[in-house]
Amino acid sequence: MPTVYRPWMGYIAALIAGCLTTLTFAPFHLWWLGPVAVALVYVGIHDLTPGQAALRGWCYGFALFASGTSWIYVSIHDYGYTGVPLAVFLTALFAVTLALFYAAPFWLYRRFTGPRLACLSFAGLWIASEVARTYLFTGFPWLLLGSAHVDSPLAPLAPLGGVFLLSLVTVLTGTLGADLLLRRRWWALAPLVVLWGLPLLLPAQWTQPRGEPRQVALLQGNLPQLMKWSAEGQRNAVNTYARLTREVPDGTDLIVWPETALPMFESQARPYLERVQTTLPPDAALLTGIVERDAGGYYNAVIGLGNTRGSYRKEHLVPFGEYMPLESLLRGIIAFFDLPMSSFSAGERDQAPIHAAGLTIGTAICYEIIYPDLVASRARRADVLLTVSNDTWFGRSIGPLQHIQMARLRALENGRYVLRGTSNGVTAIIDPQGRVTTRAPQFETTLVSGDVSAMQGETPFTRTGSWPAWLLAGLMLLPGLRRPGPRRDTAR
Repeated sequence: MPTVYRPWMGYIAALIAGCLTTLTFAPFHLWWLGPVAVALVYVGIHDLTPGQAALRGWCYGFALFASGTSWIYVSIHDYGYTGVPLAVFLTALFAVTLALFYAAPFWLYRRFTGPRLACLSFAGLWIASEVARTYLFTGFPWLLLGSAHVDSPLAPLAPLGGVFLLSLVTVLTGTLGADLLLRRRWWALAPLVVLWGLPLLLPAQWTQPRGEPRQVALLQGNLPQLMKWSAEGQRNAVNTYARLTREVPDGTDLIVWPETALPMFESQARPYLERVQTTLPPDAALLTGIVERDAGGYYNAVIGLGNTRGSYRKEHLVPFGEYMPLESLLRGIIAFFDLPMSSFSAGERDQAPIHAAGLTIGTAICYEIIYPDLVASRARRADVLLTVSNDTWFGRSIGPLQHIQMARLRALENGRYVLRGTSNGVTAIIDPQGRVTTRAPQFETTLVSGDVSAMQGETPFTRTGSWPAWLLAGLMLLPGLRRPGPRRDTAR
């Protein structure tokens, strides 16, 4: 590939590309910038040594996470009792570390692949980096490139292959487009037409409603996080959710309270919950997030009242927020490492779905909704998906809007309604095509109601999960692989 920039220009381009990628996600929704960002880091990469390529990848990753996960600062500073300098340092450290997930594949790309069909091998390694980020060290699949496409023309690919297929097509669009425009490789036009034409041929809906719709009400208490666990905060929570429950429209079948709606243990909350249960309409169900405690530890859970059967304990916990890695070393160093309720235990794998108001519900608490294969495993045994969250930790940042965008993609991938109940937004009902049918305003004490249907059938993604997209990405690496040997080219 001809030289387009000097290495230092490529590093600047990579920083710009990382910021552009953030603009593809909510609340900006400029999804078409995704291929542009990929092209910026791809062009000229064959003029670099493996080390220079790694630095370019790191620059991209640092800019992406520094801009796209800036809400980390809000969690650490505003709610983690941490001063500004230390909060800035920890946020920067977070971005610096996650950027290594792009440095490594860029190094591998220059070390083990050549210019033969480079557009394919670059895309394959990009997806490998997203998969690694999803699973290594408990995983962080936030800002996966494909998550931006829930509203783009590529959206019909989500039920076929999930977020990783969307990422793969986005990267291929960038690499093929760069080859077409800069190297005049006209053959690249044909696969571009296929990639963007395929969604037009796919079914609009892979699943079908079963039975009569159910009326659902989602309650949003909007309680201050910093006083939530105080005695006054507990009283406010009890009074707020009891009042909102009394205001639920007649005929409601299912009521949802958000994650840890009542900031107390389930055993402490039981008298209040029993009083609320007496006010429920006949055959109605109420699901609430709550903290359970038993001999095995503390659990972030969802339990039910009324016409319900079963409960759920969160399986995939948030590092630092719900459990402390290297606890013996980190506890007590700074206040952020001593957050309340940061000693949870994980629930068992393969828990049975909750049955409530005639619906079979697959549950994902807060952070779990961003894991595509975890949610698909729940959707295989459920006809509706539920996620409850406490997005108060994100404040007024872009975090809650990115969070609901990923919840919308889970609905689209699995052809299921998603009920999203949150403490202060974004509380919403999402239909099986990923569209928000009704939502509550952020930062208001309110409720929203609407109809949902049990969905029968499975999308291809629900049946298989992500492995077909992973396999396709792996096959794309093969044509470009070469045996490493003495380098004859030098960076220019």
